[in-house]
Amino acid sequence: MGLSAAAPPWGAPGLLLTIALHLAWAPVHRDYCVLGAGPAGLQMAYFLQRAGRDYMVFERAPVPGSFFTRYPRHRKLISINKRYTGKANAEFNLRHDWNSLLSHDPRLLFRHYSDAYYPDASDMVRYLSDFAERLGLHVLYNTTVAHVTVNKDRGAWNGHYFILTDHRGQAYQCSVLLVATGLSVPNRVDFPGSEYVDGYESMSVDPKDFEGQNVLILGRGNSAFETAENIFGVTNFIHMLSRSRVRLSWATHYVGDLRAINNGLLDTYQLKSLDGLLESDLTDLAIVKDHKGKFHITLKLFVEEFFNQSSEAIPLPQDNNDNFAMRVAYDRVIRCLGWKFDFSIFSKSLRLSSGSELSEKYPLVRASYESKGSRGLFILGTASHSVDYRKSAGGFIHGFRYTVRAVHRLLEQRHHSVAWPSTEHPITHLASAIIRRINEASGLYQMFSVLADVVLLKENATTFEYLEEFPMQMLAQLETITGRRARHGLFVINMEYGRNYSGPDKDVFFSDRSVGHMEDAWLSNFLHPVIYYYRHLPTEQEVRFRPAGWPLPRPSALHHVVEDFLTDWTAPVGHILPLRRFLENCLDTDLRSFYAESCFLFALTHQKLPPFCQQGYLRTQGLVGTESLRQHGVESGLLWDSATMGGHSLAPGPPVSPFNSNKEEL
Repeated sequence: MGLSAAAPPWGAPGLLLTIALHLAWAPVHRDYCVLGAGPAGLQMAYFLQRAGRDYMVFERAPVPGSFFTRYPRHRKLISINKRYTGKANAEFNLRHDWNSLLSHDPRLLFRHYSDAYYPDASDMVRYLSDFAERLGLHVLYNTTVAHVTVNKDRGAWNGHYFILTDHRGQAYQCSVLLVATGLSVPNRVDFPGSEYVDGYESMSVDPKDFEGQNVLILGRGNSAFETAENIFGVTNFIHMLSRSRVRLSWATHYVGDLRAINNGLLDTYQLKSLDGLLESDLTDLAIVKDHKGKFHITLKLFVEEFFNQSSEAIPLPQDNNDNFAMRVAYDRVIRCLGWKFDFSIFSKSLRLSSGSELSEKYPLVRASYESKGSRGLFILGTASHSVDYRKSAGGFIHGFRYTVRAVHRLLEQRHHSVAWPSTEHPITHLASAIIRRINEASGLYQMFSVLADVVLLKENATTFEYLEEFPMQMLAQLETITGRRARHGLFVINMEYGRNYSGPDKDVFFSDRSVGHMEDAWLSNFLHPVIYYYRHLPTEQEVRFRPAGWPLPRPSALHHVVEDFLTDWTAPVGHILPLRRFLENCLDTDLRSFYAESCFLFALTHQKLPPFCQQGYLRTQGLVGTESLRQHGVESGLLWDSATMGGHSLAPGPPVSPFNSNKEEL
């Protein structure tokens, strides 16, 4: 019997078609999936690429850093671009470069892209494009991830895979999901009349559109003041309304609060040039529009009471109080209330939000930046700022470039058994290692009280391991996260402001604000190094229930390095000597370096030699015959007097070439 002319679908041609369709829509697997090609996403891509990992970055726009193509609306960034510091140390210079990402390529420093101290946002777009292109990062552009869910699988790294579906219906299977999408949804307050409000994201940025107008701005952050700065020279007046008082960054020491570059309206308010600031809960207010198109502020309860009546029938507060502050009519009302995270594409099974006020703005994450609801899901960049909100710089490039690196180091240990990078040194180098880091490290300096260096002591405290920029709140899990052992005590090196020096109500310019004497170091107000010593690794309970206001549990010993006006902690008496004595007291040993002659005297008069002398003898760096040593030997009765014995030498053995100076002996 011959074959039919039309083969059945399960025959060879039909089978091939089925296989082809399956392969076309089968999930593409990647070990690491990064959502968003903004600064945080590109920074993580760099580390993954350098480590040789399997990864892909998904970006909905045709270029990286698409947020900066539109925001800030008036195009001036508030991240400083300090091109000159007087120093050649690249790590130190990053302390004052708030825009560059970390890489091995010196051409990819932001100072090559703008001369401006406060750069234009378009320069950031150009910089990020070059960063991705020159480093050959794997970015899938024009790809919008529409949905993210989880699929349990015992064979997966974390017991499940993350399934991403893009706008074309293509699925991607990811072992680890790294979300770097930033904050992209404008904050809105729903109140009667909110439909009359212009949003920051869509308002006009042409000052001519505001000439001769009365303007009300809702909000009190940098976007609100940035908007006011753009138009207050052409308006009749600007009133700014928010539920809380203004927070000045120089008082709070938080870079996300109001910066000086945007605060011109404070001058015109306090110098009584018509502009003004007011505080009220926006949810208690309402906006009514009159027949002339003007906007009036009233109370929400008035609108609710006179529901279904014309706007002219709704009472205004000035009807009963003719001194009501906002009794004037406004031509425009502008909403500048900031941003929040877009939860819409994430399945509820991922449990990214708890519904609390802070978790409506940011996803729920641990101090390791891993989601509290899903193992293997990490939040990077601006969206991870809940860890240090209004405390440190984790929501900004100069902060999260270091937290992203910390997350990468965690992943390297967890999934590839690559321990957290460390260096090992003899204990005599401990003070110098700390001094070097507190004077040049950028990660410590920018992520103060969030990332800290950790010194792990080895048995008998003869050597130590130095780990850089570890998340402080994860200290109890240090061994698991880093793959390093902490069995013989540890030091934690942190940077801190004074305990009562930061806050919106603080006078940071009071007359005796500076501390200059080392005996008063614990009273230092400005950013300064603080060293914690623990005999044992703190437990999770100790970290969780640490004293109020403390970044860490109460240590066995604590040392403040006195603040310095130049942030240069190299003064031999004021900085180095107190630190060395603190370390010596903790270790019960002498950390000084000695000439060989002094080591010889220690050997004759002490039961325990300083580590420097012990290590010198172990390296066979012994004594050189000198007249001074010969005399000590004679006086102690250990040597003959060569003068009376016919000129015998100090000790038998081959002749040794003299050193140029005693410092070369060890």
